[in-house]
Amino acid sequence: MTPEITPPADIVPNETKTPARRRFLKAAAGTGLATAAIAMPNVARAQTTTLRFQSTWPARDIFHEFAQDYAATVNTLSGGRLKIDLLPSGAVVGALQLQDAVIAGALDGGHGVTAYWYGKNPAFSLFGTPPAWGWKANHMLGWIKYGGGQALYDELVQGILKLDLVGFLTGPMPSQPLGWFKKEIDSIEAMKGLKYRTVGLAADLYKELGVAVTIMGAGDIVPALDRGLLDGAEFNNPSSDRALGFQDVTKVYMVGSYHQSAECFEVLWNRTKFNKLPKELQEVLRLGAEAASADMSWKAMDRYSKDLEALKQAGVKVVKTPDSVLTAQLQAWDKVIAAKSQDPFFKKVLDSQRAWARRIIGFEQEYEVRTDLAFKHFFG
Repeated sequence: MTPEITPPADIVPNETKTPARRRFLKAAAGTGLATAAIAMPNVARAQTTTLRFQSTWPARDIFHEFAQDYAATVNTLSGGRLKIDLLPSGAVVGALQLQDAVIAGALDGGHGVTAYWYGKNPAFSLFGTPPAWGWKANHMLGWIKYGGGQALYDELVQGILKLDLVGFLTGPMPSQPLGWFKKEIDSIEAMKGLKYRTVGLAADLYKELGVAVTIMGAGDIVPALDRGLLDGAEFNNPSSDRALGFQDVTKVYMVGSYHQSAECFEVLWNRTKFNKLPKELQEVLRLGAEAASADMSWKAMDRYSKDLEALKQAGVKVVKTPDSVLTAQLQAWDKVIAAKSQDPFFKKVLDSQRAWARRIIGFEQEYEVRTDLAFKHFFG
C-alpha cells in the first residue's frame, strides 16, 4: 500500500516559483533528474509480516534447531517480507496441543510430526510414521512429492477433517532406535508387559506385541524413565536422545527397529493466515520446507554419527536389535494394517504407499550396487 505523499516544495504552481527554481527544472528536464525527483517518493516499501511459530521440541533438542533452520531459510528467501518468530515447545502450548493452537490462531504455524495428531484420525500417522514397507524416509518424501502423498494429506486435513490448516511434509529421519532400556532386549518376550513410550501407529504395533504403551511429549520422557514410570522408551536419534539426557538414566541403547523405520516432520500453517499472504510468499513457505529438508538430511549425517560416538564414550552400550524382534514387528504390522484397512481412506493411503514402495524399492534393489560389500572392503 503506497503511503499518501505530500508534494515536494518544488512542485508548486509556476507563478510561485522563483526564476532560479524554473531554470533548475528546465535544465534538469534534459537529464531526467526532475522526473526522478518527483517519482522516487512514490516507491512502495515492502512491509514485514511476522509469523508466530512454535515447535513441539525443547529448545535443547536438535529438532528445534531444524525448526530454526526452516525459519532462517524462509526469512532469507522472503527478502525480509516474512519474519518467522520461533518459540520452543511449551512457550504457548504443550507439544500435543500445537495443532489445535494453530487452528485457533493462537499460533500462526508450527513444527512437529503428524503422529502427534493420531487421536484425531489414525491416518495422520501414515504421513509421518507409516508401515515398514522396506523404504526409508526419503523414499516416503518422494511419495509425498511425486506419488500422490501430498494430495492425500490435503484430502485428510482439509477434506475429511475440514481443519483450517495447510501442511508441508519435510525432513527425512533415519530409522529410529528400538529405544533405551534397563537391560538388553534379546527377544520380543522381553518387551511384553513393559511400560514403554512411543507414538502414532507404533502404539498399535506394540500393543499387538503385548507392550504397555504410554504416549508423551519429548520433554517428559527422561524424567518418567528416571522415576520408574517407564521401563523403556524411544524418541528418535542419537543427537536428540543425548540432549534430552537418556544416557543419564540408562546405559542400554537398542538401535534399529521397524516400528518407525521412516519418519519426517510436518510444518503447519493456519490456512486462513496462509491464504492472506501473497502467492509468492506462500511459495516461499512451501519451498523453504523443501530447502530445509535437504539441508537437514545432510546435517543429520554429521551430527547423529558424532553424537552416537559421544554416547559410547559416555559408557552407553549400543546394541543392534535382534532379527527375532524385527521379524515379530513385521508380523505385528500385518495385523495393524489389516485392522486399519477397514477404514476406506486409511486403506486408500496404504494402497498408494504400497504401490510406490514396491516400484521404488524394487528399482533400487535391482539397479543400484550394494553398499555393504564396498564398506567392508575399505573399512573392515
